[in-house]
Amino acid sequence: MAAELTIGKLAEAAGVNIETIRYYQRRGLLDEPAKPLGSHRRYPAEQAKRVRFIKRAQALGFTLAEVGGLLTLDEACACTETRALAARKLTLIERKMADLAAMRQALAGLVRQCDAGDGGATCPIIKVLAGE
Repeated sequence: MAAELTIGKLAEAAGVNIETIRYYQRRGLLDEPAKPLGSHRRYPAEQAKRVRFIKRAQALGFTLAEVGGLLTLDEACACTETRALAARKLTLIERKMADLAAMRQALAGLVRQCDAGDGGATCPIIKVLAGE
């Protein structure tokens, strides 16, 4: 018989807390095993691998809904669809990085204006944010 774990041991093996396991169950990403009368639920040890998959996908920017799709695709060995999803995510991340670079440049300019100011009553940053 394959090794089985309590929820605490599953969480420990996957490097998450118990509430994460419960949350993934509520979201439909993990099955919740039946609870034997007078005992604790027992999880297959390979569920730790699934939890780590979910956490790694989240770290790459995938939402839990997207992770659910990836798990379905993984089970179907659908590499083409998985690649397309990853490519879309990469494009989104690149757009966000461009937006962040523009925000950084704008804020750096405002800080420079403030640094170059004469210390007067009007703050250049507040003035710009106020639309003046």
